[in-house]
Amino acid sequence: MSLATAAATVKDLLGLQAEPVAVFLLAGNDLGPFGSWEPVRGHRYCQALMRARRGASVLLRPEELACPAAAAAFGMRPLPENLANGKGLVGFGIVARPATGRAMFEGMARLAPGAVSALALCPLAAAPRLPDVVVIEDEPERLMWLLLADLNLAGGARRSASTAVLQATCVDATVIPHLEQRLNFSLGCYGCREATDLGSAEAVLGFPGAMLEPLCAELHALGEKAILRSRAKAAFEHLERPGRQP
Repeated sequence: MSLATAAATVKDLLGLQAEPVAVFLLAGNDLGPFGSWEPVRGHRYCQALMRARRGASVLLRPEELACPAAAAAFGMRPLPENLANGKGLVGFGIVARPATGRAMFEGMARLAPGAVSALALCPLAAAPRLPDVVVIEDEPERLMWLLLADLNLAGGARRSASTAVLQATCVDATVIPHLEQRLNFSLGCYGCREATDLGSAEAVLGFPGAMLEPLCAELHALGEKAILRSRAKAAFEHLERPGRQP
């Protein structure tokens, strides 16, 4: 299955409103085909993701990554002390006590220092090769089917999400899927909702690129009956039918 076909499968079966995003965690000085992509300056990771979701192919270098928490998560530079000690999150009004913020960052999944030299993001359909991670932002009902596809791949094992309601796109939807090689999902966070167009009725999900083809196969199966029947809401319409006795 080509990446363009996989992207169309995911987008069409789920009815996504925007493009699934391919994320590449680049190492070393040779950026290959990604070196010609549009450099984005002074962007947070979630903002670069938004650009790719809208159709752009962008390159984000460490010195241009504007979010210090994301930079720490990608191993690009140390976490500033005012964040590491939790006081910064108190200042944002996210937590009431520094100890809470400190614990959130202590539990943050992160890549090894220097492991990533740049981040490249583009619509999945335009990806030059299989990405390290695929990130999708959309309404929970649409993301739910990907989660159910993942559950089918896992033989019915219950799915779990890891989140601190902080760093939803960089950690929850990118670093964790890459490090743990599994799908992860999040309801979003203060940062991505403040800095991007992520809507109040939208959430985010990420999975390793290696899972793309098997997830597509499961989505095809779900699309034959389950997705259609659920969205038709026949049981709800029967309940609401005029004249029906309670």
